[in-house]
Amino acid sequence: MRHSIATLSLSGSLPEKLQAIAAAGFDGCELFENDLLSYPGRPDEIRRMVEDLGLTIEIFQPFRDFEGVHPEQLERNLVRAEHKFDLMEQLGVELMLVCSNAQPDVSGDPALVAEQLHRLAERAAARGLRVGFEALSWGTQINRYAQAWAAVEAADHPSLGLILDSYHTLALDDAITPITELPGEKIFFLQLSDAPRESTRPRGTAAPCAHSPASANMT
Repeated sequence: MRHSIATLSLSGSLPEKLQAIAAAGFDGCELFENDLLSYPGRPDEIRRMVEDLGLTIEIFQPFRDFEGVHPEQLERNLVRAEHKFDLMEQLGVELMLVCSNAQPDVSGDPALVAEQLHRLAERAAARGLRVGFEALSWGTQINRYAQAWAAVEAADHPSLGLILDSYHTLALDDAITPITELPGEKIFFLQLSDAPRESTRPRGTAAPCAHSPASANMT
């Protein structure tokens, strides 16, 4: 089993984050797009820096607001995805995290969601890449891992799998026992993260907490 940490979870510049990740003994990192955008160099330079430190980029994230959209928007989203795939090839990473759509005007039609995820997986597979689908706890139509798994299962593509995140699961007090019934080969990535336990959690609570997971008072 390989262990990685998200660049979002660390402070400093991207080179400083990568050096800290290597020094801590991780195998790799989850590269957040914001860190890529803030770095003044090219993606292939990041790849060399990662490799020189003995690390790998385990996953590139996030790709937002993809599924449950009308046909015209889907085509635009697929173009966006191809641009991300270009970056992934330069970075040397083969897995992209796709989080459930959080826009207000999203369709929850299971057949539509499955068909659109299948098309995305087809695009990824054509380039030797994979995509993992994660349920955001504030997703409009899909906010629980069981819903995300149902979409992945219905899409039925070998390059599409499920991503589990402890934060998004526990934030909704979702049952964890059924996870043991999921096929292991379709769980593409597992994220363990913490946050303050609150009675309510507004959209986006996970992100700022991830900057310093040890700074909060956990209960």
